[in-house]
Parts: sequence; C-alpha cells; structure tokens
Amino acid sequence: MGKRRFSGLEVTLMVLFILMSVAAVTLIVLFAIGEPGSIKDETAEVFVAQCPNIPLAERVDCFPDAGASKQQCERRGCCWSPLDERNVPWCFFPTNHGYTVESTEQPNPYVMTAKLKRMASPSLFGADVQELSFHAEMQTNNRLRFKISDAHKQRFEVPHEHISSLNSDPSSPISNTLEVTNKPFGLTVRRKENKKVLFDTTMAPLVFADQYLQLSAKLPSHNIYGLGEHVHQRYRHDTNWKTWPIFTRDAFPNGGTHNLYGHYPFFLCLEDESGKSFGVFLMNSNAMEVILQPAPAVTYRTIGGVLDFYILFGDTPEQVVQEFLVLIGRPVIPAYWSLGFQLSRWDYGSLSEVKKTVERNRAVALPYDIQYTDIDYMEDKKDFTYDKVNFKELPQFADYLHEKGQRYILILDPAVATSKRVGNASYDSYDRGTAKNAWVTESDGKTPLLGEVWPGETVFPDYTSQNCIDWWVDEYERFSREIKHDALWIDMNEVANFKKGSVNGCADNNLNYPPYTPKILDEVMYSKTLCMDAKQAWGNHYDVHSLYGYSMVLATEKALQRVFGANRTLMLTRSSFPGVGKYSGHWLGDNAANWNDIKWAIPGMLEFGLFGVPYIGADICGFFDDSSEELCRRWMQVGAFYPFSRNHNAQGYKPQDPAVYGADSMLVRSSKHYLTIRYTLLPYLYTLFYKAHTMGETVVRPVMHEFYSDSNTWTVDRQFLWGKHLLITPVLDPGVDRVRAYMPDAVWYDYETMYRWTDRKTYIDMHLPADKLGLHIRGGAILPTQKPNVTTTYSRSNPMGLIVALDDNNQAAGELFWDDGDSRDTVKTGNYIHYDFSVANGALKMQVTNAGYNDPNDLKFETITVLGVPQPPMFVSVTHVHAHSYSVPRANIQYDGAKKVMILQGLSMTLGETYVVQWELVVEEKQRFDCYPEENANEAKCKARGCIWMPSTLERVPWCFYPSDYGYSVTSKKETDSGMMFDISRNKQYRSSGRPGSPDIDTLRVEIRYHSRDMLQFKIWDPTTDRYEVPVPLTVPAAPETNENNRLYKVQFIENPFGIQVIRKSTGTKIWDSSVPGFTFSDMFIQVSTRLSSEFIYGFGETEHPTYKHNLNYHTWGMFSKDQPPGYKMNCYGVHPFYMGLENTSDAHGVLLLNSNAMDVTFQPAPALTYRTLGGILDFYMVLGPTPEKVVQEYTALIGRPVLPAYWSLGFQLCRYGYANDQEIADLYSDMRKAGIPYDVQYADIDYMERQLDFVLDKEFQGLPKLVDRMRGEGMRFIFILDPAISGNETVYPAFDRGLAADVFIKWPESLSDEIVWGKVWPDYPNVTVDESLDWDTQVELYRAYTAFPDFFRNTTAAWWRQEIHDFYHNITKFDGIWIDMNEPASFVHGTVDGECLGNPLLENPPYMPPLESKHRGLNHKTLCMNSEQILSDGKKVRHYDVHNLYGWSHTKPTYDALLSVTGKRGIVVTRSTYPSSGKWAGHWLGDNAASWDQLYKSIIGMMEFSLFGIPYTGADICGFFNRADYEMCLRWMQLGAFYPYSRNHNGKGNPRQDPVSWDAPFAEASRDVLNIRYTLLPYLYTLMYEAHTKGSTVVRPVLHEFVTDKTTWDIYKQFLWGPALLITPALDPGARQVDGYVPDARWYDFHTAKDVGVRGKMLTMPTPLNHINLHIRGGYVLPWQKPENNTHYSRRNPLGLIVALSDSGAAQGSFFWDDGEGIDTVEKKQYLLTSFTAKSNTLSSQIVHSRLATADQLILGVVKVWGAGSVKITGVTLTDAAGTAHSLTPQHNLETQELIIDATPKSVRVDQAFTITWRTSV
Repeated sequence: MGKRRFSGLEVTLMVLFILMSVAAVTLIVLFAIGEPGSIKDETAEVFVAQCPNIPLAERVDCFPDAGASKQQCERRGCCWSPLDERNVPWCFFPTNHGYTVESTEQPNPYVMTAKLKRMASPSLFGADVQELSFHAEMQTNNRLRFKISDAHKQRFEVPHEHISSLNSDPSSPISNTLEVTNKPFGLTVRRKENKKVLFDTTMAPLVFADQYLQLSAKLPSHNIYGLGEHVHQRYRHDTNWKTWPIFTRDAFPNGGTHNLYGHYPFFLCLEDESGKSFGVFLMNSNAMEVILQPAPAVTYRTIGGVLDFYILFGDTPEQVVQEFLVLIGRPVIPAYWSLGFQLSRWDYGSLSEVKKTVERNRAVALPYDIQYTDIDYMEDKKDFTYDKVNFKELPQFADYLHEKGQRYILILDPAVATSKRVGNASYDSYDRGTAKNAWVTESDGKTPLLGEVWPGETVFPDYTSQNCIDWWVDEYERFSREIKHDALWIDMNEVANFKKGSVNGCADNNLNYPPYTPKILDEVMYSKTLCMDAKQAWGNHYDVHSLYGYSMVLATEKALQRVFGANRTLMLTRSSFPGVGKYSGHWLGDNAANWNDIKWAIPGMLEFGLFGVPYIGADICGFFDDSSEELCRRWMQVGAFYPFSRNHNAQGYKPQDPAVYGADSMLVRSSKHYLTIRYTLLPYLYTLFYKAHTMGETVVRPVMHEFYSDSNTWTVDRQFLWGKHLLITPVLDPGVDRVRAYMPDAVWYDYETMYRWTDRKTYIDMHLPADKLGLHIRGGAILPTQKPNVTTTYSRSNPMGLIVALDDNNQAAGELFWDDGDSRDTVKTGNYIHYDFSVANGALKMQVTNAGYNDPNDLKFETITVLGVPQPPMFVSVTHVHAHSYSVPRANIQYDGAKKVMILQGLSMTLGETYVVQWELVVEEKQRFDCYPEENANEAKCKARGCIWMPSTLERVPWCFYPSDYGYSVTSKKETDSGMMFDISRNKQYRSSGRPGSPDIDTLRVEIRYHSRDMLQFKIWDPTTDRYEVPVPLTVPAAPETNENNRLYKVQFIENPFGIQVIRKSTGTKIWDSSVPGFTFSDMFIQVSTRLSSEFIYGFGETEHPTYKHNLNYHTWGMFSKDQPPGYKMNCYGVHPFYMGLENTSDAHGVLLLNSNAMDVTFQPAPALTYRTLGGILDFYMVLGPTPEKVVQEYTALIGRPVLPAYWSLGFQLCRYGYANDQEIADLYSDMRKAGIPYDVQYADIDYMERQLDFVLDKEFQGLPKLVDRMRGEGMRFIFILDPAISGNETVYPAFDRGLAADVFIKWPESLSDEIVWGKVWPDYPNVTVDESLDWDTQVELYRAYTAFPDFFRNTTAAWWRQEIHDFYHNITKFDGIWIDMNEPASFVHGTVDGECLGNPLLENPPYMPPLESKHRGLNHKTLCMNSEQILSDGKKVRHYDVHNLYGWSHTKPTYDALLSVTGKRGIVVTRSTYPSSGKWAGHWLGDNAASWDQLYKSIIGMMEFSLFGIPYTGADICGFFNRADYEMCLRWMQLGAFYPYSRNHNGKGNPRQDPVSWDAPFAEASRDVLNIRYTLLPYLYTLMYEAHTKGSTVVRPVLHEFVTDKTTWDIYKQFLWGPALLITPALDPGARQVDGYVPDARWYDFHTAKDVGVRGKMLTMPTPLNHINLHIRGGYVLPWQKPENNTHYSRRNPLGLIVALSDSGAAQGSFFWDDGEGIDTVEKKQYLLTSFTAKSNTLSSQIVHSRLATADQLILGVVKVWGAGSVKITGVTLTDAAGTAHSLTPQHNLETQELIIDATPKSVRVDQAFTITWRTSV
C-alpha cells in the first residue's frame, strides 16, 4: 500500500499546530518560573512593582475594570493588598509606573514645556503613547493651563467656540504656581500667595494610552462641589470613594450615580475658612469618570482626546466661578419676560385644552407669563410641522397670548423623521436636509445613520457641519413664518436614540467597544444614542458625542438670531457642555413628582450656577407621576424662586397647573402669594443676571459662597440665596411645618413680616406652615422692586421701589440694571440704566452710573421700605441731585416701632436720575436708661439730677433718663498683657446723683484682669477709701492668661462716658457693653448698666420667676435675703447676682457681680440690664463658656464645685411641720413600709423641740431617739432641723450660756452699746401656753422669747456650734443630716425687739430702696438692724448692712463641718439661705411654697436656676408647704418630685397630711411606681452628682444646655433633663391627661416601653394618664441602674444594670461612679470606682477609669437592656470578662420594641473589672 500524501493545507495546519504548541509551552514555563509582582514586558526585562506603604486613602485603582485578582493585578505591574472592604482599591498603582521628564523648556517666564517618555512598565489596556508633550502656561494671574498630548500625533481636542478666542494676559511667573517632578512625572500646583498645595499629581502615575487616559491629584480639602451632570443628593461631594461618570445621556434624574444630560468635568474646591478656593476644568468631551477618594483626591479617567486642564484661582468661591466664566463664556441675560412664571405639559392633546389651562390660570389672577407646547403640537411628532386637526389654530395662538401680555414657547427635537407626512405628502424638511448632507453618517462617512426617536425612524442632524447649520437655520426660519412664537426649547439632544446605536446595531470595533468603558449608565457606549464610529464634521461620534447638545445650541443661536433679529428671545436646552450658558438656559430634566426630587433640585441649581448656566430650574411639581397637592404646593413655593420657573408634567398624568387645584385652594393662594413676591423682586433678579453676564457672578447662590468662613455653611443645600441678599428656605418634606434652617452670620429680616431675626450663625427650628416658605433679606441689602402684575408686560409699567435692609452698622448697598428687557446687546451698546444704591449715616444715595435708556413708561420710584430703623424718623428729605430738594410729607412716612420699619411713599423719583434720601431719627425710647427708678418721678425731680425729662407713650419706658455723657471718663490708663488699669472721674457738669446721705465718689479706679482663657474680672472701687468687699473666697488661676491668642474674649474700653466692652472673638458679639449713660458710684448707691448680647437671659435670684428666660420688658427684681415664701417679685431666701446670657450665635456666657449688699436688677428691651446696689464695690467676673454647660462648669470652678451628697440623701424623704409626737412618725414609717413605697429619710421639724429651743427634746418626742435608732437599723436615715436663733430667756439653757461665754452672738458696735441685738423667732418663753387663735403679731409679743443670733463668721462661733451639735448627737439622738432654716436671718420683729435700731438711720432706710417685699418698712423688716456688727474670721468688723445676704452662707460651712466631724460620715446639709458657693457644703429647697398648681412648673424654673448657681441638690416641698393639698395636684407633684434631686414631701402645720399613704391605695400605688423608677435610676443620678462635684456639670439640666443650637429650647421651662440623657415631661395642670412636650433633635426612647418615639425636633402630644409621667431616654447614652428596694441601704446591694440607648449610628456611651455612699472625701481620697461604657457595632465594652472600692461596695453586672437593637433577630450574646473568659448568654429580643435584654447576673462578673458584651444576629 503506498504512503499517504498530505495535502498542502494539511501540512500548513500541522506546522501551525507545532508552532502554537511551542509557544504555549514557552508561556507555561515563563508563567511557572515567574515571581509575584514581576511581569516581563515586551523588552523581556523584568518589571518589579515598587509598592511602598501607601495610605489607604491615597491608593489609586489600577484595576477599574471587572475581574481584579492578585494574578491579574500583578500582570499590570501593580500592587495587590486586599482588605475587608471593597471601596478601597485592592489593586493599586506602584510608584514606578508613569512617565519621566526627558527635557524641559521655558521660552518665557509664563510658559513651561516638557517632553515626557513612558517608563517601562506593563500596560493596562494597551496602545500606550510612549512620548508625550507637556505644555503649561500662566494665562492670567488667576488661570493656569496645562495640556498633555501625544508628542507625535494629533488627537481630538474640543473645538470650543469661546475658549479659542481668548488671549493670555499673564503677570505672575509660572514658577510661582507650578512645580514639575521629573521621575516619575508629576506636577504640583500651589497658591502663589501662601504656597499651599492645591493640586498634586505626584500621588499616582500618569496613564496616557490611545483610549485610556488617567490622572490623579491630591486636593487640600474635602469641600468639593460640581462635576456633572448627575443627581447629587448633597451639594458638597462625598469623598468616600465615589465614582461619577460623565457622558451625555437621556436618562432619568432619579438619584443614582449615573450620567445625565450634560458633560461638566469641572469642580470647585473650597480650601478652608479663609474662603480661598480654586476650580479645576478638564477640557475633554470623551466619555470619562471622575473618582473622589478620602485622601482627599480626584482621579480622572477619560477614554480619548487629551488632558487639557485649567486651574482657576480665587480668593472666594464666587471668584472662582467668575474666573471659570471668563474662560468658557459668561451667561446671556435672559429676556425679562422669561423670568416670569411658565406653564407646560407633554400632551395637552389639543390646543383647546391648552387654552382651557391658560384661561383657568388667568381666571385666578396667577402671575404667569409663558405657555409652552410640547411635541404633541406636531404632526406625528415631526419637527417643523404642526397638527392641523388638534392644533389647527396654532398659528394664531401666539397672538392670543400676546393680547394678555403673555408669550409662547414651543419645542424642537434634533431627530428628523424619514417617513412621509400625513396623506403621504413629502416631508420637505427631511428632504432638504438629505439634499444638504445634513445628517450624521455611519462609519463610511456617507450613509445617514438611522435611529428611532419620537416620530419613528429618524436621521440625526450633524450640527458640527456647516451644511447642517445652514439647513437648521433655514428650516427654523420657514417654520417661524408658519407658527408665530417667542422662544425655543430644544430637547433630546444628548443625542437620544431609542435604538442602541442605530437600526442596524453597531460594528464590533474599538470605538463602539473600547478597551475600557467608564461606569456610564448601562456600561455600553452607544446605549440610547448613536454608534460611536458614526461620523460628524468635528470627528468620530466617540469624541464629539457629549458636544452634540453644545453644537446644537450654537446652531440654534444662529437660527434665533436669524428669526428674532435684534430681540433677545430665549433658548432652553437639555444637553449642555461648558459654555452653553452663553446662549441658553437649562432645566434639570425629566424628574418625578416625589419629595426626593424637590430636594435634589437645589444642589442641581447650585451646580449649574458653578457651570455658568444661571438660567436654571427643575420641572415644578415633577414631570413624571401624579403630584399630590401638598407636594405641588410646596414645589410651587420653592419654584417661585427658581430662576427658570416652570411647572411641567408628562403624558398621562393628572394636570398640575395651579388653577386645576381650585380657585380658592391653599395651593393657588400660596402660589399667587410667592409668585407675586417673585414678580415684585424681578428687578433684583434681572440685576443678578446682569451681574452674571458682566461679572460672572452666580444668581442662585450657595450659602457657602457668601459665608465661607463659617464651616456650617459648607454643607447647606436645602436653602439657597438669590445673589448675596435673599435667603430662601423651602419646606422639602411631607407633613412638615418646621424646618431646621441655618441662619448665617448676618442680620436677617423676614421678608413677609419685616421683623429682624435675632438668630444668626445657628440652626433654628423655622416654623413654616402649609402656605409658607422661609424668605429672609440679609442686612446690608438694597433690593430694587416693582409693583407686580399678572405678567411682566404689565408689571414693567408699574412704579418701582426699594427695600433697604440695614446691617449691624446701619448700612446697606445694592444695584439696579434696567433696559427694555428684550433687545440684544444692550450692555454692549450702553442702552440701559444702572444704579448704585448705598445707605450710610441715615442717607440713601441712588447714584445713576449709566443712563443710556429712557423707559417709555416714565417709571418712578414711589416707595422705599427701610428695615431695621431703630427709631422713628423726625423728618425725611429727598434731594434730586442737580435739581431740587424737598421734605417728605409726614403723611407719606410710616414707622412701625415693633418691626423697626420705615416706609416712605409717594416719592415720584424718576427712574434714571440721581437722588439722595435722608432721614433723621429721634432718640430710641427703649435705649433710655432710667435716672429716677424711685416712685413719683416728676420733671423737677428729674432735672434736679441733671437728667432729661421726656414723656413717652410707650408703656414702662422711663420718662426721666440720663443724658448721653452722664457718667465717668478716663483720666489715665495702663494696659499690660494681663489686663488694664484705669482711673476715671465723674462728669461734674451734672449735679450729684441726687440721693442725700450718699455722696458721689468723684474718682474711681478700674482694674480688668485676664484670669484665664475663658474668665476675666473687672473691678471698680474707690482707691482713697477702704470700702467693704465681699469676704467670700473665690478660686482664680494663680497666673493670668497673658497670651491674647489664647483668650476667647477681647476687651475694649470707651473713654467718655467710660464703659467696658467685652467681645467674643469667635463671633464678634459684644457680650458686655457698659458704654452707656448712667454709671453712678456713690457711698450708698452704685449703678451700672450694660447692653446685652440678646434677650435671652437666665438666672438672678432668689426670686420666683414665672419663666426661665427673663422678660426684658422693664422688669426689676430685688435681691435681699429674707424669710419670704415664694411669690412674684418677692425677694426670697438667698441672693445670687449671677446670670447666664445666650448670644444669638448660640454661644453662652455668665456674669457674677460679687456684691452682697441689697440690690436690684432692671431689664429693658434694648436689650440692656441695669444693676443697682446699696454699697460695697463693683466686682464682676465673667466666664465665656461658650456652651451653657461650660458656663456653669467655669462658674463653679470660680465659686467652688458642689458638694457630693450622701447616696441615701438621693432617696425619697418625708417631713411635716406639725407632727404631734414621735408615735405619729412611727406610724407613718410603718405605713410606708407596708405600702412598699421607697423611702430613705425621715425628718423632724421644730415640733420635736421643747418650745422650739435648739438642742432640746420635747416631752412628746421622748421616744424619738429610740425610733431613730430602730429606723437607722433598718437602713433609714434621720435629719433634724436647727434654726440659728438661740433663746436668751431661759434660766438654764447650755446652748445660750456657752454661746454667751464664747461671745458668739451679734451685738451693736461698741461705740453704741455692748448689748446683743435681740430678735424674736420660734422659741417661746418658759412656762407659757400659746394661744394660737390670736393674731400673729400678738403671739410674737406675748409668747416669743428674746433670741440672739450667732455670728457664724467668727471662728469661735463655729467651734461653739460644732460642740452643741456634738452633744446633741451623743447625748440626745443620732442623726445623719442637718436641715438649717430661718438663716436669712429671719426675725419675727423688725430690727430688734423694741424696734429701735441704733446708729445711722440711713442704714435701715437707705437713700435708694430696691423694690423689695415690704420695702416701706426698711431693710430691717423681718430681720436684724442693719447697723448690727459682725466680725469676720480675720477680725475685721463689718456692718450687717453689708453682710446680711451672707448670713446663710456663713451658717452653712460650720454646719457641714460639724456634721462630718460629729457623725464621721458625709451626710447632707440642707439650707434655706444661700449665696454663691453655698453649694460647696449644702443643698437647698425652694422654700415655703404653697399647695397650688403653678408651683409645680415654677419649681422646675427654680431648680434650673439653682443648677446655674452651682447648687444641684435642690427641690421643692412636694405637694406644697402652705395650704391644703388637692388629690390630683399632689399626685402629679409626687410624679414630678420623684425627679427632684432633693425629693422631699413636706407640709405645714394646720393642714392635713399629704404623705403618699395619707390618701388612698391608688395614690400610694402611683407614688410607689414613680419612686421605684427614681430608685432604679439612682446610680445614674449619683453619677451626675459626682460629675457636678468634679466638673461642675448640671444635674437638673435645662433642655437648652444640650440642644443650644435649637432655639425652640431656649424658652422651655416645663420640661427638664437629668444630665444629658433623661428627659422629664410632667403633667403640670389640673385635669391634664395629655401633655404637649418638645422632643429635641435626637433619638429618644420612651422609658416605659423602650421604643423609639420616632419624632425629633418637634412638639409631641404625649398621653399622660393620672398614674403616668413622661420619661424619655436619649439615644447615644448608657445609663446605670439598679433594682429598687424600700431604701437605698438595700438597693445598693443589687447587681448593676445598664440601659444602652443606641443612637442613629448604633452607638452609645456613659459612665458610672460608685463609692461607699457616705464616706468623707472619697473622691479626694480616690476611694471610688469610675467606669466608662461604650457601645458600637453590636458591642458594649467597659473601661475602668479608676478603681479603689472596698470589697463590701463591689457590684456585679446584672441586666443589660439595649434599646434600638434593631428588628433582625439577635440570636446570640457573648460576655467576655476581664480574664478573657467568654460566657454565652441568652438574649431576649423584642422585635416590636427593638429592646434586647441580656441578663448577666448568673455570671457574677464584677463591674469594677473590664468586660465586653457582644450580640449577633443569625443574618
């Protein structure tokens, strides 16, 4: 058999197979021996990626496409380092990719060029360009351009119409700005002024391949704005690895990250609070993506063209926009009428339906200028046709609109149908275009590309072709002759195609399928558009796709010029590119009727402001879907302030034009209201467009552009500005009438009410009911206005006006641009009017700067409204410059004193001419400072004091007031780093201050000391006389703060009249300004006034205040300690001359006047405050906060931190004045135990004493010591009362006898008498029977013994007092705490027993008497003679006149010291009279209140004030002391009182019992339940007391302390907090079964249900049945708790539980303090436990901060309750103890309440050792 012969084909195939096999084997071997990170390139050299430790935030992705793996990454020569999250690139560039600089040239100082060569490295996508050309030039002082391109081959570059026309004008060498790194190539752009790096590409390599170009740059801040077109849900970009594709696309703006209609590779970066900003523009039209990462950095990836960057520098964000618009072209000024409101919809169906819409909106008198028709007007949706059936009268429609001053706009799409017209008629527009070769072609360059759009099969005009432009202009001109209209709307020009690429699909090539496709929508290049290999005159569609809309705009501009000639008309385009704004406006596309899209429109508008397209807006009420009435109403409100204001909706949805909702609907009323405002302000809006056109300024402006130094504004994007001056705050959420709005740091006036807002530089809760949006004019604005009408045609013939809004300096400025509203190039030709407006010193200048236009309507300025005019004008004049002047008739001047608004009417000032309007003001009546605060002022008395007498019609305004220079002036001054010193002299042109017996002191010394960063002191005294100064020691720093930069404050002084100004440096707020008239310093009358920073003032006491915030309407409050039950304007037991002021910026400060004489303070609405005191000196201390809580901490650091009370003293307490005997107390104790009501402390009032004698036991209470011993043995505690007054009428009374021997009692001065100053108080004479039916004064006279008053200043008195207490404890009865009362000091006679006070009678009845209770009786009413002598501990003798207010203070420390010494334990002292620093030793109750409902809420005010005063252990007598308690009131008071820190039920003699077991079983049960809650939370309360003791924090905390930026909280006084986390909202009114409480802006859990209440920042109606109090726990906090018991002795032994209330982010934190509960100085001795708790990521951990507990006091962990644990079932819990042992626990997870309960008790894990609890779900 012969050999088989192979054919030639077979031989060829065999050879090929062998070759392939060899190649395959070779590759396998190479792969096998290759090392990780090493790939051989085409030169066979090994590439080793250099992978240093690059920070995660700076990694640049080397594998942006799919399929990244270690192997694939290393093939690209990149670094591989996987992580536990996918945002950060796992595959990232090494440091040895990129290019090197081969050579550089600098032909002149402003230009730099370089040749770049690619470094040997693997390729990402192939076709890398090996050699590049780099060209950089400083084109202007503020614009740097650098371009990177192929060194040998021309690549596509954008043929920009405007940029190509620019000339360079540099003045700064490029070396000041640009630095190039050679290997690898990188560039660094710096700000030339400060060398700050702005754009640094050295962080990652340059990649430049044919179809993949990449450049990364590090940026100086995260404040990045711009890039588009997308929906950015927030204006400031998120830099957490966000990728934004850019490639024009017909897509829905539904909130995704996909690309939309426009192409904007431009962003603005705000560098810092200086405002300095820069912009980066990449001139590239290819498909791209921009990545923002946390470095912060930006990466550009584009798939064609060149890298052509422009860096634009500005000192402000606004300047950057201006520079950008110089580059791309400033915007067109739209026709005036185009600023009117507009209506449109897709598919009205017929012209008759269009007219119905027009007529119904005309009928409701809606301001409305423009009507549109969408593609439904066309015949079969064909361009340049109209439907001659349904729209047969369309040629006349424009005239129909013009008759009423309205305009008509129609739509044209680019795609042109290939089909015949109706009746098989030729479609001439298509035919003519075909004849002109006007269409985009397929890749062959000849065949028109066919697609499909609305009319069916279509071709696509190539607007980059001159043939097409000519065809388009011609067709439009033909059509305009057929259908008259006023402007053109162009759509679908991305370009949109309903087919993918073409009807024939797209070829498989590298244009349609490039090596890398950016993350565009669908990730297919030709999706919903044309094939990328289609041909246009400018190049491949691949390169020019995103320029399609831009080229159509350029062509359409030529068409509009042809048709409208000299008229400006309007163009509106959907697709855009930088530079489009020069000719066209834009709308934000096909949005939907939902609440997201109304929000996202604002960032969209702000971005198009950056992009140079200020004529911008969204489809009002939404394009797709049916709009609800509420949504449409809110959208019409905000849409009234879109520059392009059009209501437009889609086919098939309900009509949404305003009138369709009903002529009387709220929507119509609201729409008309805000459109009327819009039309009123159109001259202002039009002027803004002029500024945009001439200067490049934004129209709709981000708040950040104006207030860049305030970092709060950097993220504001739910509000926007018109220009500088109009702030718009819309409602953008359903069911909302309150909006959290930011009021930047400026004066703001409510546009509608004209009231000046007090808020600035803060978030506020703005009330915006259903028909309102927020509209505020910025102080400093002058807004031109015009009387509105229903169209601009009519309104432009109406009178003009101005709104002037004065700023802090009573100044303002503005502009007006005015032309005919329609002609082209009026700015260029000068055919316009321009005004500069300014106001200063009460003069408005209306300066014409261009007068090139005469308005045919002979317009006049008729009305000028001036906001913020502090006083009414005396007269107003108008000067017509170069003509005449005249006075404005009084009838034409209106002044609203409440609003501070002046309105001038009937002015008839001709538009185009220059005027000056001037006004003179009368003295502001509320700025008067009272010169005659006494009663019965008259003109003669007033003038005798050298003051001004001028009656006023305003209630309470003083008629007698100081002249402006009344006071003192500086005669010498000395300033040092630590303060200032002045000598000041009285202005003697005025007579004496007019108070006989109180001579003026003519020369004073002033010292200002800068004690610390946040505290200063200013002291004023007589340097020639030793005047009394308060002997209360304060803690000030040993050394002053001499570094001005460290101080929060700046101090200035005014020389004449002398005054001190303290300014908060961070805000510029004057928080003290005493440079006002009236400063008086005489021997017995000192007065000083200051202006206040706001009306929000808290504090001063002790007086019953009806609100927490003071009413500044001329209220005067006396301060003089007195035995006076709480009552309105009645000075009570203590004196606290301290207040906290809240500034309008939400900062806080505190002021203490260290003066202990009788005094008063007067508030006035200026706002201002006047102090008047009867002696001593002026010694002020000011703390700067800046938060309210910080103020208290700083104040208590000065006066002394509060005492830490014994733990048991936080338990419930019972007392009664009127126990008949000890058996009554025993029975009460028994009944309370039977009822199971928690109860720790029992009291005895003065009835336990024999005849009310201190230290003597009454015969009816002989069993008391044994009862006390029994109660104490069962865990109870006992407190007894001591009054200071000691009877002197006893034969044998050791307390008096020993006191007399030690000389402890207050006497007369030796020069007058050596006798005791006798009074009468409670002690009775011996051997009398008191007839209580007699009147009080008779009882006092007949039965009360003479009493002496210990002088507790003396050291001997303290020793005597301690001994008496010691003897009582050891000889009579044990006790645990002491209650001291009547220590104001109180006396039942006035001055002394015989009523005659020795010495100077002026001391008893001084020349000026503050408005004190019974002031007509003198200062000695119900107390001692003022001339009584006391002796300080240093031996100095002082008058009781000066130290009266310190009696209780002096009594407190000896009592506290005695308690500790005698009992050996901490205990508690409760005192009635207090002064600053009393809290160091004692708590306080709010005195002898009454059983009335108003006392419930007033007790909250009292507690909050004592929180300010540094006395946190405080409370009121529960159920009231005087009068009979009502059942419901007492029960509600028990609920409230359960949350008093000092929780005691106490009532007076002669009234029925009111303790919890004295009512009925339901009352006892409700009391038990609420007290069980208190006892549950005592560990939290005790921890708060520890924080008060160590940090000075408040315990009872006003809501405003935690939520100070929410100004709603500034007025809250019927709710309060325990610390930061427990909100108490009690029922305070009879019959209340629900309570309206405010829920601040945080997550809150109902304490009773553990459920999130789901409400924040608003009022909530809370059901409050009789047995319920509303309690809420704040998310984000951990609260320690214990199971309650009958008293704390037992509850303290229970395991410690925790309530973990998770925040929105699932986190919480808290702390726990624990000691033995009663040891002395356990904190100072470090004998305590302090633990912190942190919860996050489903883990609770404890950290031991300090641990030194005795074994007996150690606790184990009990039940942990996690609130907000989620609705995914938690299936496992692990407790890990300090030893690392893991314990598995069984969770109880309520999915409905989201409460997780973890019981750790069985594991006996100690709380004083660290532990961790982790919970997990099954998911």
